[in-house]
Order: sequence, then structure tokens, then C-alpha cells
Amino acid sequence: MSGAPSGLLPLLALAVAGLLIAESRQSERGLWLTKPLAAALYLVIAIEAGAWDSNYGRAVLVALFLSWWGDVLLIPRDRPAVFRAGILAFLAGHLAFAVAFVIRGVSPGALVIALGLMAIPAVVVHQWLADRVPADLKGAVLAYIAVISVMFALAVATHARAPALLIVAGAGLFWISDLFVARDRFVKRGFENRFIGLPLYFVAQMLLSLSV
Repeated sequence: MSGAPSGLLPLLALAVAGLLIAESRQSERGLWLTKPLAAALYLVIAIEAGAWDSNYGRAVLVALFLSWWGDVLLIPRDRPAVFRAGILAFLAGHLAFAVAFVIRGVSPGALVIALGLMAIPAVVVHQWLADRVPADLKGAVLAYIAVISVMFALAVATHARAPALLIVAGAGLFWISDLFVARDRFVKRGFENRFIGLPLYFVAQMLLSLSV
């Protein structure tokens, strides 16, 4: 396995800072310049960390690649069809992360407990969004909540099988960051959602990238 790509981490931080500036100025050109770059960096970090060297790492790469597409598809504003495609890309990415955690190995007992516990926040989030999500997106949003909750439960279960704090932290931050995406899209738009959610998201992806 390669060493941790420490030189790429400051570059990722700069790219995310540029992304936040573009978001604050509502500059779509700035978003196109910074977001694909920032997203590509977590792919490069994973490769430099040795993702090609294991089945787990290769599955994580697939998940990160699908997440990159999700990031790009969420750039355009007020285009429901493109937003739906972005949700589906991230949905597929979470499924790929789930597969990666299964490949790494999970504790069945811990998985059952984690699934039971995650059902509570998943239901709460669904109720929070139920009356706010347009009819044509309800199915996709429900599936997304379910899949990302299962993904986090699998992260806990693989940690129970063999310690993996990077995976648990990354999956947990990913889950939390998506709350801000949902709030911005369906509840109350505002830069504060992206100011909090985007750094959480990119830290999550960085941790998952380094977990290979």
C-alpha cells in the first residue's frame, strides 16, 4: 500500500475553499471550475493511498467515481431532471460503498443492531421531508435515505469486525452532510447549508479514500 498522500490534502482544502467562495457568490462558472476538481482529488487521494491494491479499495474507487458524477450533476440550479440524476448517482455510490464494506467483512450481530438504531433517524428524516419533497422525487429521496442509512450501518458493522474508525467517521459525516443538501433543496435554501455541508462532505470522502 502506498503512503498517505499528505501533499494532496492541502490541495483538496484549497479546492473546497474555492468552492465555498463560488457558492457564496452564486457563481456557476466558479462551481464548474472548483467542484469537479475538488471531487476528482478524493479519487486521486484514494489511488495514491493504494486503492488498486485490494478488492475493498477498488470497490471504494467505484463509489468515489459515482460520487464524482453526483457532485457534477448537482451543479446546475433549478433543473429537477439533472438533480434526480445526481441523486441516483449518489445512490449508486452509496450502494458501492455498502458493497465495499461487505467485501471488507462485517459483523452480523453488529449489523442487526446498527440497522435497528439507524431506522430511527431515517424515519425522522423521512417525516421531516415528506411534505416538502415534490411528488416526482419522493421515491428517489426515500430510496436515498434508506440506502445511506444501510451504508452507515454496514460501516459500523465492518468496524465491529475489524477496527476501522476512518470508515465509521467517513460514513457518519457523509450521512450528516446529506441533511444539509436536503435542507437546502427542500426546506430552506441558503449559503449556510453549503458552508456546513460541503466541508463535512469532502472530509467524509477524504476519510473514506484514506481508508483503503
